[in-house]
Amino acid sequence: MSQNAGLLSYRSVFISDVHLGTKDARAEYLLDFLSHIRCEYLFLNGDIFDIWKMKTSRWHWPLLNTQLLQRVMELAAQGTQVVYVPGNHDEFFRDYLGSELGGVQIHREYRHTLADGRQALILHGDEFDGVVRHSRVLKWIGNAGYELLMGLNRISTRIRRLLGKGYWSLSLAIKTQVPNARTYIEKFETAAIRHAREQDVDVVVCGHIHHANLRQDGSVVYANSGDWVEHCTAIIEQENGSLELVNWAKESTDRLDVRSLIQSLPVSAVARGKDRRPVGSGAAHS
Repeated sequence: MSQNAGLLSYRSVFISDVHLGTKDARAEYLLDFLSHIRCEYLFLNGDIFDIWKMKTSRWHWPLLNTQLLQRVMELAAQGTQVVYVPGNHDEFFRDYLGSELGGVQIHREYRHTLADGRQALILHGDEFDGVVRHSRVLKWIGNAGYELLMGLNRISTRIRRLLGKGYWSLSLAIKTQVPNARTYIEKFETAAIRHAREQDVDVVVCGHIHHANLRQDGSVVYANSGDWVEHCTAIIEQENGSLELVNWAKESTDRLDVRSLIQSLPVSAVARGKDRRPVGSGAAHS
């Protein structure tokens, strides 16, 4: 594939919570995603690495992870502005705020102007842990329970692969049935939206809780890019400034097939399609 031909073109891409260094990182999906896109801005919004795991004997680093980092460096070399906002699992990089490593800028948080003029505040989201009180159930899920769920998820993934079925997150299905987990997510989103209003921005983009979402709350858009452990999701900004939530594990085939179809159409047909204003221009939609 050439540098431009056949690539999905976005203005900005927001990714968080990859947790490279763990066995649960879906690096193959993220590498596939980054190999099929080009963008002006790439925001790596925290927990890209899991430094916590590096301190244990369970650190896991396959060649695929190195190839993924090489793709990020390649995008930076091709002119993409890559911004890294470290999270709590990779807070080691917060010691290098204001620096640039291999073409990647490191910031504690970042203000980004969308193409339609809206102001977006990009931060990981662990800042809200002191605001949102964790229940005992959530603490269990977040520690030993979470490790157990992800172990079950790996087994489920292997079985589905043997059966020729697509990716599906068993751990996500279990967590969404826990009432306290849903309450925590709601409180987290409320805290993020409140912070956006205090900072006088139109959009807040975060990660941290591994729950992708894109919704409007009054004058503020809440965007959570989810993760590449259970969801394989990202937030994208189109050329007109509209935001979308992408689930690459589910949507990749359809998006690439549509792209190929458009490229095969006569120029006149493509021009007619461009006359229609994209859905969600100037607003968020999922």
